[in-house]
Amino acid sequence: MILNQILLVEDNADDEALTVRALKKSTVASNVFVVRDGVEAVNYLFNLGEFEAGAPHPLPQVILLDLKLPKLDGLGVLRRIRADERTRLIPVVILSSSDEVADRIQGYALGANSYVRKPVDFAQFLFAAQQLGVYWLQLNEPPVFQAN
Repeated sequence: MILNQILLVEDNADDEALTVRALKKSTVASNVFVVRDGVEAVNYLFNLGEFEAGAPHPLPQVILLDLKLPKLDGLGVLRRIRADERTRLIPVVILSSSDEVADRIQGYALGANSYVRKPVDFAQFLFAAQQLGVYWLQLNEPPVFQAN
C-alpha cells in the first residue's frame, strides 16, 4: 500500500495531536510528517538545515499549514512554497484558528488552495481533519511532479 505524504506545519502540541489522530482514524492511509515552525517547514521542503544531510524525502501531496508559527509565519512559508518551481503546485491548506478576514484574503492571494478554520469543539476538529484527508488525498487529482 502506498502511503500519502502529508506535511503538517503546526506549533501547538494539542492541535498537532488532534490532527494526526484524526488523519490516522480516517480511511486514508497517510504518512504525516510534522514540523513545528516556519523555518523547519522550509528546511524540510527544500532539504536544508537539519534535513540537508539526510536522504531526500518525497514531497508531500498536501501541506496543512498553520498561520501563527514561530520563526517564520505561515504566510512567509506559503510565499516560499509558491516562489519555487519544485513546490509551487503542492496543494496548501491553511488550517488556522484565525477568523480574521485579512488572513484569509492574504492566504488566498499568496496561493493557498483552501482555508479551514480550526473548530474549537473536539469532535468537530476531528471531523474537519478527517474530511481534509479524504478530500485532498482521495478525491482531489493532484498535479504530477517530475522527478528531479
